[in-house]
Amino acid sequence: MKQTLFSLATIVTTTFLSAEQPADHLVFEGDASKPGQNKHVVLLAGDDEYRSEEAMPMLAQILAEQGFKCTVLFSMDKKNTYVLARNQVHLSHPGALDSADAILMNLRFRNWPETSFDKFTAAFERGVPIGALRTSTHAFRVPKEAKYHKYSFDSKIANWEGGFGRQVLGESWVSHWGKHAAQGTSTYAVETNKSHPILNNVGQIFARTDLYEAAPLQPSTILLEGQITTTLEKSSKELLTGKGAKRQACAWVREFKHENGNTSNIFTTTLGSSDDLTDENLRRLVVNSVYWGLGLDVPEKAKVDYLNTYLPTFYGIKSFNKKGDLRRGPVPNMKPADFISFDTPHK
Repeated sequence: MKQTLFSLATIVTTTFLSAEQPADHLVFEGDASKPGQNKHVVLLAGDDEYRSEEAMPMLAQILAEQGFKCTVLFSMDKKNTYVLARNQVHLSHPGALDSADAILMNLRFRNWPETSFDKFTAAFERGVPIGALRTSTHAFRVPKEAKYHKYSFDSKIANWEGGFGRQVLGESWVSHWGKHAAQGTSTYAVETNKSHPILNNVGQIFARTDLYEAAPLQPSTILLEGQITTTLEKSSKELLTGKGAKRQACAWVREFKHENGNTSNIFTTTLGSSDDLTDENLRRLVVNSVYWGLGLDVPEKAKVDYLNTYLPTFYGIKSFNKKGDLRRGPVPNMKPADFISFDTPHK
């Protein structure tokens, strides 16, 4: 397996990169003269299953090319040297959230230090828009005695039942609607919402992640519904019996009104593994959501071409591996800058 390190050659293809990157996070500078207007998007990677550490640097580069300043934060090991997605109690460089204009997150069962939660909450309560991918519906698992237990997916606190996922994003963890790592998802735009700007030039998406059960908290506007496919092959037929007879919401928008009077625009999709994001339509959906969340004009056809090599690994937790199973653990001993150009074999 070849691991491509950040090098001077990388700068040739992505001129907005600085020659050096911080040790525990990534920064891609924006351009106020471009549509992104140098708005600061902070991308949070930390899900230990769906390879957000691969996906977020790729999305950050695409957004930076359009003028957004992008900072990618990770879960790191105890020495703050290597990305360690399973370290659920760590968020690198949380101070970046102090200047965030938007947050794009793919998190799973995080229990950060209180100081990191404080930074996240302060940004959120300023009314910054939130974009959330896949396991962010159950982004946090926080002990009952902790200050931020209300964010936990299992919260039963009044008005915070289901935690940040349910009350803010619109849905918490419910169930796998399709068969995990065996069935995929194809998407359909909801007819009455086809003209929503987030769907600008977003065609049918095929994802090798199975469908989640989801009934977004109202009021929410459902943009896409998902249909189970019989296998992980793009050419596979859709399952139309049993659970397959009912589509599930897989992308929606809503507003969250804060007690201080601010309002955050919210976009959520239950798709979003690093592998899913090889689909151009899904990348465009996510990029469009950032423009929409910030109140910027959504491009008619946002450019979402890769700025570097992107061949993500298939999702999974290492302990799940069986002979012939595509699932695997994360690539070990990778530093944040190693993910700028990522050419591991795409299975």
